[in-house]
Amino acid sequence: MYRKVPKPSDPQLVNRTQSSAREAWRMFEIIAEFVTATERLQAIHPAVTLFGSARVKPGEPAYRLAEDIARRLSDAGFAVISGGGPGIMEAANKGAFAGSSPSVGLNIHLPHEQHANQYQDISNTFQHFFARKVMFVKLSCAFVMLPGGFGTLDELFEVLTLVQTGKVRKVPLILVGSAHWSGLVDWIRNRLAADGLIGPEDDQLLQVIDDPQAVVDAIFTHYHARGFELSPSEREAEFAL
Repeated sequence: MYRKVPKPSDPQLVNRTQSSAREAWRMFEIIAEFVTATERLQAIHPAVTLFGSARVKPGEPAYRLAEDIARRLSDAGFAVISGGGPGIMEAANKGAFAGSSPSVGLNIHLPHEQHANQYQDISNTFQHFFARKVMFVKLSCAFVMLPGGFGTLDELFEVLTLVQTGKVRKVPLILVGSAHWSGLVDWIRNRLAADGLIGPEDDQLLQVIDDPQAVVDAIFTHYHARGFELSPSEREAEFAL
């Protein structure tokens, strides 16, 4: 059966060609984003990332708590990383900015909510969520999760999955605010673990800590024996992120 071969002027062929060209250029943009971020941020070490809601207002308890933890981490020698925006992110950068170690913001272009806060020694803005997530994981030796919504939950389970599957080393993953997190932790233990949907030790990957100094102490305790440097096998595994 005769099949018509599209002419170069065929609108469908032109659209497909243009779409392919855009996808090719997009790959170069993604590579450039990784290269730029790596060059700007690779010297930040050791670093702790604080996650939490962009909707928390200055003066609210969670904001003050994030600021306190970040200041203690900064004075203890940790660079503090946040998503660079308002709310908990601003509180984290503000606390670190007042401390002795760098305050780092990994911002992202969003149509709503996100604007860069003013408390950043180092700032890098991303176009792509996944590139930003990779840099959070590559830079951080611990994660502190304060109250937040879908974005915070996404970041929490992203890190949990990477640790569980061995794609990254085991790192302190600390949930701050037992009133906020206790329901989720109970569900993980009483449903996921009890039903065999996660490993018997997987629920131990999370710590719930409310005291700011205890957060800092828990991170130091984790690294007391092994140190902050990646082992050769851990560094090799990180390339597969």
